[in-house]
Amino acid sequence: MDRAGIRSAMIGRALRVALIALPAALGARLAAIPLVPDGDGARRLAEQELSKPEYQEARPTLVDQWARAVIDWLVELLTPQHAADLGPWAAIVIGALLVAALIAVLLIWGRPRRSRTGRTGAVLLGSADDRTAAQLRTDADRAAREGDWTEAIVLRYRAIARSLIERDLIAPAPGATAQTIAREAAVPFPAEGEALHAAAVAFDDVRYLGHPGSAARYRALAETDERVAALRPQALPEGVPA
Repeated sequence: MDRAGIRSAMIGRALRVALIALPAALGARLAAIPLVPDGDGARRLAEQELSKPEYQEARPTLVDQWARAVIDWLVELLTPQHAADLGPWAAIVIGALLVAALIAVLLIWGRPRRSRTGRTGAVLLGSADDRTAAQLRTDADRAAREGDWTEAIVLRYRAIARSLIERDLIAPAPGATAQTIAREAAVPFPAEGEALHAAAVAFDDVRYLGHPGSAARYRALAETDERVAALRPQALPEGVPA
């Protein structure tokens, strides 16, 4: 066999050895990787997963937990072995009373309200702003003292909207306009409907149309804010939790 043939034979033999040894080497390496985490690892993975916002938001409220406990107890009570001890009429009466109590709770307290912390951080009138109504009023007054009437009017109308949200009197959708908020606010405060509309017009004029603000428009808007804040609402808009 010439030298080239010997070299080809050696290369072929090396490849065969490698192909035989490779699966064994990979199997040993894969076997060293734990496919199932140990107790501490599993706990850490579970804590990381459950800390995600979607799981926190889905946690049951106290009303949910109470309702679930009542339902579980009722189901247990009405199982055949317990129902036989109570008698058919007693089981029916107890079940009816519990259902009536649950309905009463829902009618009196309704659905749990969204937390105020979550509401104040929402986008309001086209901007993300987590300031409270009181903070917005303070900043609006500061802008007014500095003669920045455009900024003062924008912030004061935001204060009106934020105050109504904090009082659970309006529930504007994301992207709601100033006029939409004014119309929603006019439901619990019908006597202030025109003033709220004028306030929304002032906001739109300086915010979007480029009109200059003025001391007179800011004073009118601030007076509307003060009146609405002091008034007791006459009605609640449909869909807003009481």
